[in-house]
Amino acid sequence: MELTSYTPSQTNLDAVFAALADPTRRAILTRLSDGQASVGEIAAPFEMSQPAVSRHLKVLEKAGLIERGIDEQRRPARLKADKMALAVDWLSEFKRFWGGSFDQLEDVLTSMKKAQKKEINNE
Repeated sequence: MELTSYTPSQTNLDAVFAALADPTRRAILTRLSDGQASVGEIAAPFEMSQPAVSRHLKVLEKAGLIERGIDEQRRPARLKADKMALAVDWLSEFKRFWGGSFDQLEDVLTSMKKAQKKEINNE
């Protein structure tokens, strides 16, 4: 992985991870993956007020994870997956690291099993 200077896209990434850090906001994103919804519809399964849900929506909107439209009196929220792709791309850089670590672990476990079988056979 290459070290780079801090860029605006990394600032966006910080906002995405900050938004995803809250379980309520992750639940809201899961709800919006089924389609757009109003604040009232989003608030229904939670034990919180609509203004509290609106604050969560503002964080998600600022991070670029949702967008809100205007439909007469409603302001339905919609999921925007492109910003979430920033987080997925960043995390995928670590896939090589984790893959190597798991391969090493598998080698150690295989060696331990062989040693254990050898001990059992020698008894």
